[in-house]
Amino acid sequence: MVDDENVNQVVESRNALSDVPGYELPLLLFAGFRSLIDRLHAELAEQGHPDVRPAHGFAMQAIGAGGATASEVGRRLGVSKQAAGKTVDRLVTLGYAERTDDPADARRKLVRLTPHGLDALARSAAIFDELRAEWAGALGAGRVREMEESLRAVVPADAFRLDAAGWFGGA
Repeated sequence: MVDDENVNQVVESRNALSDVPGYELPLLLFAGFRSLIDRLHAELAEQGHPDVRPAHGFAMQAIGAGGATASEVGRRLGVSKQAAGKTVDRLVTLGYAERTDDPADARRKLVRLTPHGLDALARSAAIFDELRAEWAGALGAGRVREMEESLRAVVPADAFRLDAAGWFGGA
């Protein structure tokens, strides 16, 4: 059975939005994401982390505080073990991560964040707080809160995933 009230709400919503093409929404959301990430990395560079790239941030999150194997990093990022290994190699070269023996299994190597890597993550968190405050200054704290609440209402609960690099087709 068709619920006439819901159908009317959908039709009214479409009519109210007909002046803006639907494809602009994902582009605006991506542009907002990209502007935050670009600003983050510019500030990280100023604070002593000039070599960190967006994929590195996702990888460091995938490694986590307790460490992970390259296979686990790959699964968390949605990329192959080989692609994850290349990213881990780069993080090791840059001093953000290190490979260590797994105390629970001598056959496995764990990837752990170094103090330099942990510093980059801590600074990232602080910078994101500053950027959010800038948005609140420009838009108003209530509008930012409303935007976040609105996105939480339409974004699935499991959407906070680290596999953006793999989803975009790169590591």
